[in-house]
Amino acid sequence: MSTAFRSIAPFLRTARYGLKTRGSVNPLQAALKNNQGAAGVLNLARTYAVFERTKPHVNIGTIGHVDHGKTTLSAAITKRQAEKGLANFLEYGAIDKAPEERKRGITISTAHIEYSTDNRHYSHVDCPGHADYIKNMITGAANMDGAIIVVAASDGQMPQTREHLLLARQVGVQKIVVFVNKIDAIDDPEMLELVEMEMRELLNTYGFEGDETPVIMGSALMALNNQKPEIGEQKIDELLKAVDEWIPTPERDLDKPFLMSVEDVFSISGRGTVVSGRVERGVLKRDEEVELVGKGVDPIKTKVTDIETFKKSCEQSQAGDNSGLLIRGVRREDVRRGMVICKPGTVKSHKQFLASLYVLTKEEGGRHTGFHEHYRPQLYLRTSDESVDLTFPEGTPDVAGKMVMPGDNVEMVVTLTNPNAIEAGQRFNIREGGRTVATGLVTRIIQ
Repeated sequence: MSTAFRSIAPFLRTARYGLKTRGSVNPLQAALKNNQGAAGVLNLARTYAVFERTKPHVNIGTIGHVDHGKTTLSAAITKRQAEKGLANFLEYGAIDKAPEERKRGITISTAHIEYSTDNRHYSHVDCPGHADYIKNMITGAANMDGAIIVVAASDGQMPQTREHLLLARQVGVQKIVVFVNKIDAIDDPEMLELVEMEMRELLNTYGFEGDETPVIMGSALMALNNQKPEIGEQKIDELLKAVDEWIPTPERDLDKPFLMSVEDVFSISGRGTVVSGRVERGVLKRDEEVELVGKGVDPIKTKVTDIETFKKSCEQSQAGDNSGLLIRGVRREDVRRGMVICKPGTVKSHKQFLASLYVLTKEEGGRHTGFHEHYRPQLYLRTSDESVDLTFPEGTPDVAGKMVMPGDNVEMVVTLTNPNAIEAGQRFNIREGGRTVATGLVTRIIQ
């Protein structure tokens, strides 16, 4: 490999970055053959891998119980859309990247996939269904504008089916499409009707429009293997049509100062540190100054020297994009998941705030009993999770004997172990022992 290509190859290869080529000749190889050097190679890479905003963009994902076929469905969608020239086909193993995931047949971290329909461009997260990795699912769901919930016809709804619906509702997902999978394993049509009826009731329970929600029945495996098109690829087409029509195109907040929550961070040899995540608001252009804030460290000022959005180079990143930002002069170990990268001076770290809390009932998957002051659960906010201490506001009478019970709406003071990037109006979840116990809203910053 030439020196020129070696200098840019890691940036093109690493961490889900991709490259499109035109025609039968690879432009990178042509550049190298003509001795255009590293700068020429980099410019060509950008030219031939540019993200163009020609369609409305929507972030969706597959959620549901472990082993119900979420990753198989994600792979089947990319296969079907690749046949139409609207995606690159990703096999099951390419989505479940980690060796442990392939070995156990589960998804651990959220995998990002890209495809289009005739009407829209989609970024799709394949969310973990395994209870041990639910915090990664919280991050994935928080990035979604809508979701596809996958339920196996052979099992019906299961514990993670219900928890994922609850989490989707808590992080603001408004619309969901149901895909009843593995119908090739069911001979009794009454069983399929029962699964559909139960899913519609469950959607209503969690505040979704169960009676109107599209329910598609098919087999992701049949679609992936080009078998039985009437329950395979035709059902993938039907599913994507339902997603196009049922999940609305979100309005993006482009006018506020730029903010992206850091989901992942990695270093690229010879290039620097890349932070990735979903842009919450605003617009960022290449070569702009930014600040990294949160996780108990002083703000870090840096400059964004390159931007990759949906695996392609672009001049700017904006609200709704899943982007990787190459930053100057910052070591990988200085950046942590849960920080935010933002316009300098617009966001500050805080350690204590007043919150309005709703405590989930036992029936909603919450605690069976109440809790006293100084309860210490985990707070999940954006991509961050922190230990917190919950206390009653100053002046609350009879604090010593006061209990917060499941089903209560209550005001409490939340104190973090380490200061983090927090703003009034933010929503968050509180979890304990592998389950969500409360959901809340930051009403006022205290310190």
